Amino acid sequence: MTDQAFKSGFVALVGRPNVGKSTLLNRLLGQKIAIMSDKPQTTRNRVQGVYTEERGQVVFIDTPGIHKPKHRLGDFMTKVATTTLREVDIVLFLVDAKEGKGAGDQFIMERLKNLDTPVYLIVNKIDQVHPDELLPLIASYQNDLPFAEVIPVSALEGNNVPTLVDQVFEKLEEGPQFYPADQVTDHPERFLMAEMIREKVLHHTREEVPHSIAVEIEQIKRRESSDTVYVGAVIVVERSSQKGIIIGKQGAMLRQLGKLAREDIERLLGSKIYLELWVKVEKDWRNKPKYLRDFGYDQEEY
Repeated sequence: MTDQAFKSGFVALVGRPNVGKSTLLNRLLGQKIAIMSDKPQTTRNRVQGVYTEERGQVVFIDTPGIHKPKHRLGDFMTKVATTTLREVDIVLFLVDAKEGKGAGDQFIMERLKNLDTPVYLIVNKIDQVHPDELLPLIASYQNDLPFAEVIPVSALEGNNVPTLVDQVFEKLEEGPQFYPADQVTDHPERFLMAEMIREKVLHHTREEVPHSIAVEIEQIKRRESSDTVYVGAVIVVERSSQKGIIIGKQGAMLRQLGKLAREDIERLLGSKIYLELWVKVEKDWRNKPKYLRDFGYDQEEY
């Protein structure tokens, strides 16, 4: 037993789209709970990851990338991220070392300036730049905002991530354990399964499709005659042409998406899965409150 005080708190990951927030969250937890893609605005809702060790428990919250919204879904995503900033003990502001400082970073820093919460500057993707480029980049951010800490990391490779964890615990105060030690997320399995299917569509379809899709798990049922779990899911798109792309020639694309998603879901549940996928068209769903609610993007919660 140790006499060390148990610390706990909530930490938000914010940044412009595609800076590596979901990659960092998965790295911190040692397993995949947030979907990853090279396409921006992948995360649409906030994903809470629970990190527990002897020193305490940190609930990391991966928020949607903050950006100027173009539709109601974009409004929802930005509200989720900005609301989260007011509810946490520490904010980790992720920036992309490779891309450098951009207008999107400036947009976010304007919102961070009014916070009483400590803000850490996390310079991600340091494995992709020369070390000599980091100091001037960091200085350019520090000129705009006085950060409590500055920590360069590579979420993909794991460089300096233990240092980040140490600095978080340094700042947190003594507190309760919010979740059981073996729990890594507060999201139900149904949400994680839908996200895993959506990730495969993001990876394997063209530019016109990814941000027009939603995934709804319609049925989960254990088959009595075997140890297989049946999962029925619908991929929702906005146009008939997108439906054709996802189904593919003679259904080839849909079969590939199903195979890849099934492998992830089997790892999540620890059992054999029979995954059945359908595709349906709901025109302009991203601007319709009913569909946003049905697909889990409830504006009234924020």
